[in-house]
Amino acid sequence: ELNQRIKPRKRIVREKPEPLAVPEATNQCWSMDFMHDQLADGRSFRVLNLIDDFNREALSMEIDLSLPAERVVRALDQVIEWRGKPQ
Repeated sequence: ELNQRIKPRKRIVREKPEPLAVPEATNQCWSMDFMHDQLADGRSFRVLNLIDDFNREALSMEIDLSLPAERVVRALDQVIEWRGKPQ
């Protein structure tokens, strides 16, 4: 066994990322996110959340055991029909 000194690794200095854009009015920017959890019987379910970033209002929540792409598109179309497209 050799008693060689192990050099510590140099830390990589990263540049600061640009700050996120803050919306100035409602219906300017939306966020879409999927969450999942498990029922007591072991089946998992998914939740699609559509949120207005300005006032953090939940525009839509779709909950089901599976959310195919057609259902996601339908949920988006319903919210666009109700609120109009975000800018």
